[in-house]
Amino acid sequence: MRLSCLQENLNRGLGIVGRAVASRTTLPITQNVLLSTDHSRLKLATTNLEIAISTWIGADVETEGAVTVPARLLTEFVNSLPNEKIDIAMTARPRGLHLRCARFEAHINGTDAEEFPPIPSIQAGLVAKVAPQDLKAAISQVVFAAATEDSRPVLTGVKIEMNGDSFTFAAADGFRLAVHTGALAEAISDSLDFIVPARTLQELNRLIGDQEELVEMTVTAAKNQVLFRLKNVEMVSQLIQGTFPNYSQLIPQQYGTRAVMDLQEFSRAARAASIFARDGSGIIRLQMTPVPEAMAGKLLISSRAEEVGDNQGEIDAKVDGEEAKIAFNSRYLLEVLSVLERGEVALETSTPSSPGVIRPVGSKNYVHVVMPMFVQW
Repeated sequence: MRLSCLQENLNRGLGIVGRAVASRTTLPITQNVLLSTDHSRLKLATTNLEIAISTWIGADVETEGAVTVPARLLTEFVNSLPNEKIDIAMTARPRGLHLRCARFEAHINGTDAEEFPPIPSIQAGLVAKVAPQDLKAAISQVVFAAATEDSRPVLTGVKIEMNGDSFTFAAADGFRLAVHTGALAEAISDSLDFIVPARTLQELNRLIGDQEELVEMTVTAAKNQVLFRLKNVEMVSQLIQGTFPNYSQLIPQQYGTRAVMDLQEFSRAARAASIFARDGSGIIRLQMTPVPEAMAGKLLISSRAEEVGDNQGEIDAKVDGEEAKIAFNSRYLLEVLSVLERGEVALETSTPSSPGVIRPVGSKNYVHVVMPMFVQW
């Protein structure tokens, strides 16, 4: 293998695939990056055996070939080079790469490409296409609600359902539930559901960036792998096997009290309360009070810590129903408010011990359910 490419392109490509390099592993070669020529381009690929990321960059290829070298070493060296052309040549003894850029050169020892774990190739399966910004919105509003502990593996993933021209993302960790519904770019003939690891979607969200082309999702017939195809990038992930909870049953269909307020004001008051909540078991108390005569009301947000102090903030709210109280974990409340867009947000409750429901006003594509915390009022 002998080729040349721009330092800027190689550096960007290594940054893309670097997210799938194994950090702790019993298989050292998964800490490497595979470099291979592919139709007058240079292909970079990495895998941690759960996900595999491949990207292609433009290159002037003289001779074909493939080799694998330590990813971190190559990335750090390329990052230190000037923004000029890099000449890359594969060496036979010792097996590795020789790099030359301006007045810098290095030899990096590697191993044969045949020893690298095969990158899954998904050629057949159900294909769905999603606009990149719709996919980013769905991931951002859902993925943080997935569980981080492996005690129930299905909860560490995001349930994706596709039917006709719509899709639904759902994630839950036992204390909260996030559900986002969106539109596919093209209708599909068969309905489909599968569970993608939350970590996979977090990486996908980073890869999408400001891409404008549609993102393709291909799921194998056995529902054990999914391929996400972006511009010059492909990511393959294992899917989580198991039965995801019937989340639609967890969304309250009625409420006793509904408060509508400005999202920015609510977020500001919640952030202020979270400062004291840190030393008070992370509890934020919310009290909704209607003013029927004026068709208005208020929302009181408070927190207290025995040894530190307490605080309270009050914001205007349109309250429908009886006076109500509910308490939430401050992190759960702040995380859902941070992924909503500007405008108004609604908080629906029934009793202090019933789940609270948070929805953006004027949009039916998102709902978030949070379990309350039990406190002494």
